[in-house]
Order: sequence, then structure tokens, then C-alpha cells
Amino acid sequence: MTTHNSFRHLILVAVIAATSLLVACSGGAKVDAAKAENADKEADTAIPVEIARAARRPMSASYAATASLKAVREAQVVSMTSGVLLKLMAEEGDTVKAGDVLARLDPDRKGLALAQSEAQLKKLESEYKRSLELFERQLVSADAHGKIRSDLDVQRAAVQIARLELSYTSITAPISGVIAQRMVKVGNLIQPNTPMFTVVDSSSLEAVLNVPEREFSTMRAGLPVTMQVDALPGRTFAGRVDRVSPVIDAGSGTFRVTAAFDGVRQLQPGMFGRIELVYDQRADALSIPRDALIEGDGETAVFVLRENKAVRTPVQVGFINGAYAEIREGLVEGDGVVTVGKVTLRDGATVEVVNGADDASAVAAKGSATTAAKQ
Repeated sequence: MTTHNSFRHLILVAVIAATSLLVACSGGAKVDAAKAENADKEADTAIPVEIARAARRPMSASYAATASLKAVREAQVVSMTSGVLLKLMAEEGDTVKAGDVLARLDPDRKGLALAQSEAQLKKLESEYKRSLELFERQLVSADAHGKIRSDLDVQRAAVQIARLELSYTSITAPISGVIAQRMVKVGNLIQPNTPMFTVVDSSSLEAVLNVPEREFSTMRAGLPVTMQVDALPGRTFAGRVDRVSPVIDAGSGTFRVTAAFDGVRQLQPGMFGRIELVYDQRADALSIPRDALIEGDGETAVFVLRENKAVRTPVQVGFINGAYAEIREGLVEGDGVVTVGKVTLRDGATVEVVNGADDASAVAAKGSATTAAKQ
């Protein structure tokens, strides 16, 4: 009896052991299947992104604005006397020198007035000569002699005025330059101070910028300036900051900065330009595309590729120059940052790089090495 019971006990233990083994194997298989399913699901949900490397390049800090060009030297030619315009000797677009005759008024009336004054002057000079002889012989009073001398001086001044009036019938250019505008026609009756021409010296141009006061400490005379104009696409012209106003306008919160462009024949007054003033430069700055920056929550950050994961990393931004931003802290050279697809990312999300396998592998390897170094 005892032997029979012992045998039944051994059979029961064996059955329980076999059942436990089957359950354990079945559970392990289920765990492995779940892991595989999660891995497949994770691979299927990887977010496609484009990345770029943090690299060193020259960077500059600048201020950009728009302004119209104006000539430094510009003169409006006006008539100094009255008369009928007889002849035009210059037209719009003509290049003239200072002193060149641009037009002539009718000189006949002025010429007759001068001849009359000169004849009167000769008469008074003769009278004065006779009066002087008589005065020396004490045959004429001092008062009479003094009156003749005074009349002679007045007439001499009248002759000078008449000569000046006659000279005003020749309209001359006050400065060298180009005739930008003609405002009169032959036959017009010209009155004193009538505008007749505009002469512009286009060899020296300037553009006045109204710069916000936050840039006041960065602006100074002599800074390099570049400009592009709509009239000449694809070309860049160099200039300099000529002067900076020391006064800030309280109403607009801006101050005047004048940029000068000398000796550029292609530029003309009135052209509209996009101007950039460079006030600081760095030859070897670590930078990334500006599109990679994420701004919000009081900090600036980027998504860095670390072993196929997007890791949100705060950065300190320096200069921003066009499409690139300088990074002063937070990244090292070669780090891959997400430039396209960052809107849908969260910290630690799995990503798939789609802009070039070679570049992506290199960046991923760099990210792994950087992570290992930090650990």
C-alpha cells in the first residue's frame, strides 16, 4: 500500500513540473512576440524629418533696411532776372560742367539799359573832371564838388548793376552734373526766381535710414554697407556709413544713419535699394540653418538627432545672418539638427531621416558618439 501511494505521488509531481514548463515556454513566447510587435509598430510610426549639420562658417551681425538714393549735390537752376526765353542750350540727360550756359534770355532790353547807364556815367565823369579843376582853383564850393562826386559814385554802381542784369540773361549751371529736369520752353516769359532746370551730380549718392534706437550702440561712421537695387537685379554695390545722428527722435524712436555710395556710375538718384549694414563679423562661427530653431516657453531650442531619436536641446543663439544662426552654446560641430518636420516632433520621438542616407548615417553616428561621450 505504501509503495503504491509513493508511486502515485511521483506521477503527480512529474505532471505538475511538465505543466509548469509548458506554461513558462508559452509565456516567454508571448513576451517575445509582444516585443517584436512593439518594435514593428515603433518602426512604422517613425516620423520622417530632414536634418542639417552644425558647421563652422563666417557669420556677420547686420542691420537691414530699405531707402531711396539721393544725390549729395543737387541744384535747382533759377532765373535771376526777367525776360523772354530765346534759346535752350541743354536738355534733360545732358552732362554739364559748372559755368556752362544752359539757356539765354532776350538781352536787348538789358543791353540798352547798360548802354544808357554807361553814357550817363561818361557825362558825370566829364563834369567831375571840370569840377575838380575848378575846385582846385577855388572857383567851386566844396558842397557842389562833393555832390558831383557822389553822383558819379552812384552812377558807377548803376552801371555795375546793369552789367550784372545783362549777364543774368545767360543761365549757367551752378554745379557739374546731369540735367535731371527742364521746366521751361522757348518763348516763355521768365520772371526772377523761376525754376528752369534741375542739375544732379550722381557721382556721389547717399541713402538715409531711420534705424531703431536699440541699434544705437552698434552704429558708427565707416561701417561697411552693401546695397541691392530693383533696377539692377543680381548686382551688389558697396558703400560705407558716412555719418550717424546723435539724436533719437522721441516720436518714432529712431535715429538717422546716412550711407554713402561714391563713384558708382550705374546708380542713379531715386533708385530704391535694400541696404545691409554690417557692424560685426566672425570668421569661424558654429552655425545651423535658421529653420532648425524652436522658439517658445522663454527659451530657444533645437531637436538634435541622437540614435534615431529627436532630443530637444536648449541652445544659446548669437548672430542671425540670413538663413543661418550662430550657436554659442548647446551644440558641437557635426551635430545633426532637424530642419524639416520639427512641428510634429516631441522630445524623444523616433525619427527617420529622409534627406540623404550618407549624410544621415554620418550625423547619426556623430550623435551616438556625442551621447556616449556625455555618458
